[in-house]
This record gives sequence, structure tokens and C-alpha cells, in this order.
Amino acid sequence: MSNQKDYTVRATHCSHQASLDEIYDRLVEITAPLHRSWAKIEKARRIGIKINMQMRTNAIRRIGGRRQELVDDDVMRAALRLLRERSDAEIFALDTSSAPPGQRPGDDFNAKPILEEFGVEYVEAGDPPFERYKVPDGGIMFSEYQLSAALGEADAFVSLAKMKNHGFMGITLCLKNLFGLPPIPPHGRLRTYFHHVIRLSYVLPDLGLIAQPCLNIIDGLTGQARMEWGGEGRIADCLVAGDHIIATDACGSHLMGTDPRLDWPTPPFRRDRSPVAVAAEHGFGTVDLDEIDFAMEGLTPPVAEFDSAKADPPEQIARLRQTASEQALFYRDHSERILDAHAGNYVFLQDGEVIWSGPDPGQAGAVQEVAAGKRDQAVWLKLADPAEREGEQMAVYEKILAA
Repeated sequence: MSNQKDYTVRATHCSHQASLDEIYDRLVEITAPLHRSWAKIEKARRIGIKINMQMRTNAIRRIGGRRQELVDDDVMRAALRLLRERSDAEIFALDTSSAPPGQRPGDDFNAKPILEEFGVEYVEAGDPPFERYKVPDGGIMFSEYQLSAALGEADAFVSLAKMKNHGFMGITLCLKNLFGLPPIPPHGRLRTYFHHVIRLSYVLPDLGLIAQPCLNIIDGLTGQARMEWGGEGRIADCLVAGDHIIATDACGSHLMGTDPRLDWPTPPFRRDRSPVAVAAEHGFGTVDLDEIDFAMEGLTPPVAEFDSAKADPPEQIARLRQTASEQALFYRDHSERILDAHAGNYVFLQDGEVIWSGPDPGQAGAVQEVAAGKRDQAVWLKLADPAEREGEQMAVYEKILAA
């Protein structure tokens, strides 16, 4: 009987003061056992890679000489060198810039010299052409997503992420890194549409199911606690690599001192469910370390102190989750009337009524302004599409209310 496990993850100590060659050597060591990863990469003719890299140059923060909130330059170089040495495929980096159309990728594209050094093409995920991608098995939050056509051209996909806490998701590693794939206006949704109360925890596993990264790398030389942007720098002195995005993040969470089986409302998951736990709950990967061929060298968790920032009282967050779910089901049950009046527009629903409607939800202002002071009543945003092409899974909200 074979004892081979379905997932393989390796982690190693690597000083944040290490040289580029030392970082590369550690990366070679921890990726060598990832036979499933390399089998796919070495057959690929086109490889896509999503790197946690977009931030305006004058806003980059560092700790110990390394990037604090983004994948460090030397880790990026080491990963691209490794891919170049193991494959002769075309490689492209895919991400969404916050710069206006016509100016993308803009000032936040400070990784350009590194990509050019390794002959890696940059594809702006926020600009056409796009394709609509069905989520395998029907989707967890939505049945399909509009994403860059380049994603479908990749024979193998890689997620290269930073070790950080996240204000809403608790932890951001390789799975949350994929949130840079959906386009933003004018061609896509506002970030807040997917980042809305409840949705993001389910959207992220959907993106993982579509992209299916076969190689996942976490830069833990340095990282950040409390939140994804503007948090507290941490020196963690580690690198992690795995052949499955959920298993890799589970092991990364373990190194950060968080049991990957934990879920809302247990910290660091103070606001929303753990997307890694949601994925495993739906049969996508595992959060059980006993089911992972996991080994770490020279590391004792936690590698540094990590936790998300304190949020609103749990009772208030629970109330917002409840009322958001109620508005989602109100939309479902009254969709005919709402579509008659608002078809093609975005609608904000609160307390059983449409409180705003228009083609651009960005014009409505901050959610707090739209909410009109009702702090205990969530505002739920929805595209009133008669065809319901995005296929939102209302069972998610039913389960929340049932619980």
C-alpha cells in the first residue's frame, strides 16, 4: 500500500540577510520534491505567474532591507531563475494595476526591470481581451468570472506570494494573492463587489479552482502583521513551496502560528471566514496537516508574531453577516420586481429596500455613507442582471442564516 499523500509542501529557514544565490539554493531545495509541480511546468509551452508585486514605488515599505508588503526583489529573481532553468516555455506575469486605463501598469509597476531581466512578459489583467471562465463543479460563490484571456492560455500557473495578515481574510498567502486576477472598472467589478461582506471568503477558492496553480511559493523572509497594507513589519526568515495552493497556505498558516483548521470568528479570522477552510470544506485541498507531505527544516512555528488587527465587536460583525445574507435572499425572492425597475444597474440593498441604483457603484460613495447611519444593517451590492450570468450561489447565504 502506498503512503504517498496528495499534497507536498516544504519549508526552510532562510535568513532575510541571505544573498540572492543563497535564496535561490534554498528555493531549489524546497521545490525539488514537488514532482507534480515540475511535471506540469516542464510540459508547459506557456506559464503564467501571479506575483504579489503591485505598489507605487514611493510607497514601498521595507524591513531588514527587504520588501515588507510585497514579494522581495531577490525572491522574485530566484523564482524566475528557477522557472527559466526548469522550462523553456514562454512566461508571463499577470496582475491588475490600479492605474487608470491608458496609463497602466503605471507607477506601481516597479517590478518591470526584474521581469525584463528574465524575459517575462507583463499582462495587464484589467484590460481586454477577456474570457468568461466557468468554475469547476459549479462554483462556490459564483458560477463564472470574467478574467483575462491570457489566463486560459497558461498550461501551468504559479502563485508567488508574501507572508502577511489581512484585515478581512485574517491571513493572505498564495490564495489571496489571486485576488489580483479579476479586472476592475471600467471593464470589471469594483473591488468592493467581491470584497463585500461574506463574498470574498468564497470568491478566493473559486479563483483558485479556475487558475489551479501547480507551484505555490511564499516569501517569508520578511512579512507583515495586523493587515495587508500599512501593518507591522515582521522578520520571519523562511521560504515555503508546495504543489497545491490550499495545502501550501495551510502550512504557511501553521508557520505563522495559526491552526489552518480555524475559522471565523476565531482570530485571526475576526471579520470573515477563512477562505482556506472554505476551500477544504468544498473538497478543494486540505487544511489537515496530517494529509500533507509537509517537512520543514530549521523552523519552529511561529516564525514570528502574526495576528490580524482587532475589528469591531464579534456581535456587530455577526449582525452584519446576518443582515447581508438577509438582503441577498431578499434580492432572490424579489428579483422580478427589482429587475423591472433596475435591470442593468447595480443596486445597494439594505433592510429590505433598494437604497441606491446606478451604472457605476463607485458614484454612490463609501458604504458607510450609503448605509445612512444604520450600523447594524449591512448594505449588500448586486448587479441586477436579468440573465444572472455570474450565477451567484444563494445557498451560501442560506447556510449562514441557518447557522
